[in-house]
Amino acid sequence: MEKRRQFMTTCAALSTTVLLPDWGFAEELTKTPKQGEGPFYPDRLPLDTDNDLLIVNDSISSAVGDVTHLTGRILDPTGNPVRNAQVEIWQVDANGRYLHTEDAKKGGSDKNFQGFGRFTTATKGEYYFRTIKPVPYPGRTPHIHFAVKINGKKRFSTQCYIKGDSRNAKDGVLKSVKDKKAANSLMVDFKKMENSKIGELKANFDIVLGFTPENV
Repeated sequence: MEKRRQFMTTCAALSTTVLLPDWGFAEELTKTPKQGEGPFYPDRLPLDTDNDLLIVNDSISSAVGDVTHLTGRILDPTGNPVRNAQVEIWQVDANGRYLHTEDAKKGGSDKNFQGFGRFTTATKGEYYFRTIKPVPYPGRTPHIHFAVKINGKKRFSTQCYIKGDSRNAKDGVLKSVKDKKAANSLMVDFKKMENSKIGELKANFDIVLGFTPENV
């Protein structure tokens, strides 16, 4: 448990210093396109719903996959940070399985992958997750699902994708976003972290809401 608390303290520090980029807006913000949750939002949430998807509870075994430090901010239409928003992510494990009973029936799930996580944004609207680089499964290009809750109510859902992945062009969900600029806003670079001895990646995905939370 002490080790777990230490990680959470460390990741909080990282999310506000090393990992988060220096945000600046040289042009008008593009609102993040809304995308459906899909069929596999967890139908039974895990006991562990923190922002570290690689370790379930206090297990000593880590999930399989390319370790990724995923950061970003939740912003209103004018670029102001949205604090105290609850950000949820969910994605398949390295074997292409969601944290869902229907997907679990297929077998082969990585029991060490949490599959779902939550984080409450801080004063600058920032969030942080430690997860894996998304992988494809039949019919879909690699992606991570996001939901944003304001005052406990789910207000927005979307998905982010790997920038430059050749499978994006054939993904039906992604192709439903007809505006090129909007579609590009869903693309995320997964870059190698300097000085990482285990090949960790970093990725940043800002979400620009189409509404002002105070007016909801």
